[in-house]
Amino acid sequence: MSRSQTDPTQTLPIRRAGLLLPLLLLISPLLAAQPEPADPATTTEEQPTAATVPQAPEVGAKGYLLMDHDSGVVLAQANADARLEPASLTKIMTAYVVFHELAEGKLKLDDMALVSEKAWRTGGSRMYIEVNTQVSIEDLLHGMIVQSGNDASIALAEHVAGSEDAFAELMNRHARRLGMTNTHFTNATGLPGPEHYTTPRDILKVTAATIREFPQYYAWYRAPEFTFNNINQRNRNKLLFQDDSVDGVKTGHTEAAGYCLVASARRDHQRLTSVVMGTDSETARARDSLALLNWGFRFFETAKLYEAGQQIETLRIWSGADTELPVGPADDLYVTFPRGRYQALAGFIENADDIQAPVSRGQQVGDIVLELDGETLLRVPLVALAAVEEGGIFRKAIDSVLRLF
Repeated sequence: MSRSQTDPTQTLPIRRAGLLLPLLLLISPLLAAQPEPADPATTTEEQPTAATVPQAPEVGAKGYLLMDHDSGVVLAQANADARLEPASLTKIMTAYVVFHELAEGKLKLDDMALVSEKAWRTGGSRMYIEVNTQVSIEDLLHGMIVQSGNDASIALAEHVAGSEDAFAELMNRHARRLGMTNTHFTNATGLPGPEHYTTPRDILKVTAATIREFPQYYAWYRAPEFTFNNINQRNRNKLLFQDDSVDGVKTGHTEAAGYCLVASARRDHQRLTSVVMGTDSETARARDSLALLNWGFRFFETAKLYEAGQQIETLRIWSGADTELPVGPADDLYVTFPRGRYQALAGFIENADDIQAPVSRGQQVGDIVLELDGETLLRVPLVALAAVEEGGIFRKAIDSVLRLF
């Protein structure tokens, strides 16, 4: 394994030692400017290590998780992979499926859905739609997101897929695509069922995908209230009224599931999202969620180091039509670390000392590694930013000799 290191506190000139790997400048000087974060695609679940960071707050839940949205770093968790009843957290996936239908042009916000007797009769939280009336997709989405309407959820499911059962199949298809490996949905509402379950980690995956892929619709989650049929209902997420940085996401409650809350907040240039499942009261789910968010923002920060496809180095490639290969990250590169420890970060290129042509654009040719105090924070693929074809006989002969030395 080969490794090339840089001092993260300053811009250094490229150094070479014979044909060894060049010095990698991994920490961008743009970090000091704190640029706006972009959509994340690179994730890790290795927790930053720092003796100065106190333990996460105690959370009285069956399972919980706190994650940085941009880097994907999990900051705190307990029973994050336990199968739990999601209650109305289910509607995060219900909405996600509908958002996808809108994005693919299969549905429009002003399309009208006919309210069935099943939707109208469904108990629990409701937006009070009436049987045999037509309601716009946009109103149904607001009624489901803000008022947690079970009736709205079923009306949407039936309009999109013909039946709630068929819609649940769509939900499970998207869950598999998002890597929600411990999730199975049987309905669009979150009403209890023996085969209806998810985990804190999985429900966070669809939440992160919603924020990342559909920001225009995610903005609806922070609406304080919604009025339909002259009935006004406030958003059930109490954190929206307690902390201006909170802009979502969804509450849930059944007797079996307990009180659940997915909360997301943006402070300055950092977004954190928490999942709390199975607390014993509305107050507890709000209190514990805010405690996790406050702890995360207080003790951790996130920096965007490189854009997707941004060149960070040029490496030697053997037996190719060219001798140099530009390389960089395939996706936007973020790192989360204990607040104030930026100067202790170290960056390396690993496993990139024997690159042989041909190489295609986007092919992994090594690893980018970020460390703090000798422990790995992040490891992501280093990819070729250009294609290099195989060289001719003369080039191959020269390189075969050079490699001997």
